[in-house]
Amino acid sequence: MCGITGFIGDGSRETLERMTSTLVHRGPDDEGYFFQSGRVGLGFRRLAIIDLETGNQPVFNEDRSIAVLLNGEIYNFKSLRAELEKRHTFRTSGDTEVIPHLYEEVGERVFEKLNGMFAIAIWDGRAGKLILARDRFGKKPLYYALLGSALVFASEPKAILTYPGMRRELDFDACAAYLTHEYVPSPRSIYRGISKLEPGSFLVWENGRMRRESYYHITFGDGGAPMREEEGIGELDRLLTDAVEARLVSDVPLGVFLSGGLDSSTVAYYAQRSAGERVKTFSIGFTDPAFDESAHARAVAAHLGTDHHEEILDADQFRDLIPEIFSKLDEPLADPAIIPNFLLSRFSRKTVTVALGGDGGDEIFMGYPTFQAHRLANALEKLPAAIREGIIEPVVNRLPVSLGHWSFDYRLKRFLAGLGFPPGHRDLVWIGAFRPDELSVLLTPDAYAQVRDAGFTLEDRYLADVQNRPLLERSAYLYQKTYLPDDILALKDRASMFVSLELRAPLLDYRVVDFANHLPIRMKLRRFTSKYLLKKLMAPRLPPETVWRKKKGFGVPVARWLSGSGRELVLDTLSPGSLRDTGLFNVAAVERLVREHFEKRADHRKQLWALLVFMWWREQWHRPGNGARAAVGSIERG
Repeated sequence: MCGITGFIGDGSRETLERMTSTLVHRGPDDEGYFFQSGRVGLGFRRLAIIDLETGNQPVFNEDRSIAVLLNGEIYNFKSLRAELEKRHTFRTSGDTEVIPHLYEEVGERVFEKLNGMFAIAIWDGRAGKLILARDRFGKKPLYYALLGSALVFASEPKAILTYPGMRRELDFDACAAYLTHEYVPSPRSIYRGISKLEPGSFLVWENGRMRRESYYHITFGDGGAPMREEEGIGELDRLLTDAVEARLVSDVPLGVFLSGGLDSSTVAYYAQRSAGERVKTFSIGFTDPAFDESAHARAVAAHLGTDHHEEILDADQFRDLIPEIFSKLDEPLADPAIIPNFLLSRFSRKTVTVALGGDGGDEIFMGYPTFQAHRLANALEKLPAAIREGIIEPVVNRLPVSLGHWSFDYRLKRFLAGLGFPPGHRDLVWIGAFRPDELSVLLTPDAYAQVRDAGFTLEDRYLADVQNRPLLERSAYLYQKTYLPDDILALKDRASMFVSLELRAPLLDYRVVDFANHLPIRMKLRRFTSKYLLKKLMAPRLPPETVWRKKKGFGVPVARWLSGSGRELVLDTLSPGSLRDTGLFNVAAVERLVREHFEKRADHRKQLWALLVFMWWREQWHRPGNGARAAVGSIERG
């Protein structure tokens, strides 16, 4: 796990070193450079995981005409190397060196052969071209920008922003998308002129021209003859065994994130079964019992016999972590789960350098409550409009506001908010912050006039790819193309990399994903039982409560915190003067959100948190010189 950056075009060695230095948190162990005649620069920061002695980068082929940077891990490198060694000379024992030799043999098809999480840069000196690639599901980030005749790239925007002439301009469409989704969906970034490389694709810069191609496509289908349940259980067991074993390879201490939910418990089970020794597991809990799952994690750890470690988060720690996290986050991401994930990563990093997690299970096995909600929505929409709009909606909207974790009234109101949208857009409304129709009120007229796309155009493009598939598969596809890479995996990457911890996701081995996507829907969502096949597989192996209890998620008490100990920070950050200074937000509209939330007339946790995160980002990254700590420093004194 590392940080990579570089450019092709005008640039100096000093520029390259300055860009690379911004990524030291991603790789504190070493640095490496390739610089060629002021035209090509590759910079690398290393977090040593495999091949501790000779694993620094860039890595080259025999005549050094091909240079490679890798951020991530290639899990099938040993089998690839065994074949390549018949024809190539290797100088290291790490995973990166298979890439230049494999590229020599298969060219741009190299990425199809790799099983791993990666962001890769390949400089082909013979052809004079730079190739950038990102893994199939976007576990590792990769940004790029075109600046004059130069192409600049990096693991994080902060490195690109140091390149001479790069301006920090807000992309208004990306801002609108962020306020809607709570993240900026690929290929956009919050900065005008900087893009994300989309998962499963690669970019080629050659002779001053750029082209992008996909090497992997998410597909669905029942796979021919119906699979019997026993066959599905056996195949899933085989795939998970192999996926976890491949991710246990490490030359440094390794552990497992264990929340006590089904996905992380499944990973912990296979890790403990394969490791041959007690696996270290890590969890955090909350002093607020409505959000605390530490007892479930302890129960699983005791059942599996792992070496378990836990830490408890209270409101004061929540408050104190805000300046530490959001001064580093160079693109706004309003999923509050980044806070406990950061704390868990920092806590685990005291003991291990690599951790396995359960990410991806909800997206591939239809585990989110929204999949169940679609079935309820379809039934409800068959009722006469007079009943829905004249009876059900008024009753729900009069329910008293509770600020608990996904409380009954909150879930019902979010559910009803999505019913007015087409089925393909419901998920986006259910899990997002502001609806597209609310942006014209939230933003000032001048700011809104600069937004060209305030809807779901990008998501509609994805939905068109699967327009002939059932609704629930279209929903799963949308999660896998947007929410998974740009929210879940982005926050996991940032939270872990801020403390130099490598995080691996066995459930997102592409063979597991392909298998799950080609299962019949009934093997994932059986009536209202989610993750059906996974639960059947794990029922004999985990405590019953772990397998069959309802999904809770890695939530944090944001709603209560906003109107409790975080009240002064909300008022300070979203003060009329601060809002007017942005030129973006309608002060009266934001004040109404704050007032209604404080008075418990409405639960605006998502909207307010999205605004707060945006303001903290703006102070640090869009207005350099002010500093994020000026925006959030008051909580350090409070």
